Amino acid sequence: MSRPASAPAPRPARRLARRLPLVGGIAAGSVLLLAGPAFAHVSVQPGTAEKGGYATVNFKVPNERDNASTVKLEVTLPTDHPLASVMPEPVPGWKVEVEKAKLAKPLEMHGEKITEAPSKIIWTADGKGVEPGRFQQFPLSVGQLPEDADQLVFKALQTYDNKEVVRWIEPTKEGAPEPENPAPVLKLTAATEDGHGGGADAKDDAKHGRTTAAGQENAASDTTARILAVVGIVVGIAGIGFGLFAGRRRNA
Repeated sequence: MSRPASAPAPRPARRLARRLPLVGGIAAGSVLLLAGPAFAHVSVQPGTAEKGGYATVNFKVPNERDNASTVKLEVTLPTDHPLASVMPEPVPGWKVEVEKAKLAKPLEMHGEKITEAPSKIIWTADGKGVEPGRFQQFPLSVGQLPEDADQLVFKALQTYDNKEVVRWIEPTKEGAPEPENPAPVLKLTAATEDGHGGGADAKDDAKHGRTTAAGQENAASDTTARILAVVGIVVGIAGIGFGLFAGRRRNA
């Protein structure tokens, strides 16, 4: 005999129905955990460049506040390994200033003696800045990268329109947990055998002020991959929950 329409659902089905919101909550939590690190702090992208060459990097600045916009970014360049050539790419809605400082030890570059080098880059918004839920990339052509170092550390200050300043200046130590406000780091790798080192084309870019959007494309690809992975996890969890629910209904 068929069960009357008003009869309550079997207990297993009712228990599963009550658990589905919990499954959804776990899935949503997974989204936050996996997506969060991609936008956690100011970083350099791509994170590596070849020693002895030139590179175009992007300082990626996410807005971590719900009620304020980022209106200023100050990046201090390393003094232990000064960079003689630093050229920012224009960013719509932002003014940029390059500060220079005298070098304690002059550099030799392309047969010329360099006595001062860029020491700080300052981007200031002349519009809305980086609004909540957004991020901005600031491209920079840098060189010549040192051959006797494994990384370059760029300390950064992020200022919001409510006067809050976040200091991304803490060193990251190998084997230790990541600090709360880590400084952006550019890892330096050995030059390739073709000798370009990021090299001939990048040097030409540095001399003539031409920059590329390679860092932005890499960042976009990384973000897209993370989003697709998270969507797959959520869909998988939802499918399992629906399958269990449907199976219990058939067996009831």
